[in-house]
Amino acid sequence: MKTEIVRAAKIFKLLKEEYPEVKPALEYKTPFQLLISTILSAQCTDERVNIVTLSLFRKYKMPKDYVDASDEELEKDIFSTGFYKQKTKSIKQCCQKLLDDYGGKVPADFDALTNLPGVGRKTASVVAGNAFGIPAIAVDTHVKRLSNLLGFIESDDPVKIEFRLKELLPAGDWINSSHWLATHGRKICIARRPKCSFCVIGKLCPSFRDENNVSIKKIKKGN
Repeated sequence: MKTEIVRAAKIFKLLKEEYPEVKPALEYKTPFQLLISTILSAQCTDERVNIVTLSLFRKYKMPKDYVDASDEELEKDIFSTGFYKQKTKSIKQCCQKLLDDYGGKVPADFDALTNLPGVGRKTASVVAGNAFGIPAIAVDTHVKRLSNLLGFIESDDPVKIEFRLKELLPAGDWINSSHWLATHGRKICIARRPKCSFCVIGKLCPSFRDENNVSIKKIKKGN
């Protein structure tokens, strides 16, 4: 375990140096906007969500605005994010819960966030960490993929990945760890065409492939 903590520290030190100005890919101005954006981001790209919320946040400013809108109207406004019927239901129920229990404000508490309709651990982690500075790790597709490629864990379970990363990293790095891995996943460790030769953490990665696309990990196993 100690060896893995040391290796993780080296990896994230390099990622921090490579991406010193990381921030959420979703664009928002308030905790409430971030909450809505994160709900919309399920099975949708952050780029598409940002396009949709440009007009959405001008039209709907408070939880009551979403609650008062008809399902058909809200479905039309978020249609291009996919799964628009379920997202409409989740957003309206979430906003009603905010009005009923929190005076229309997003609670600055992780457990309270997870109790909101349509909000799982990932969404709660995004909001808690980025809106309120509460140490949390949001496990998206990039974090899941890179955590496995880097050998931190062999699992597709976001909760197991979250807690494994929390074991390896100091709490002060939890929020940005998601951003560092996601940024690296978008820029270098691309799913089907990783740029291993440009990777700053290549020497520490068991999934590194050389210029001939040969996996170092496989070479080691064959010896």
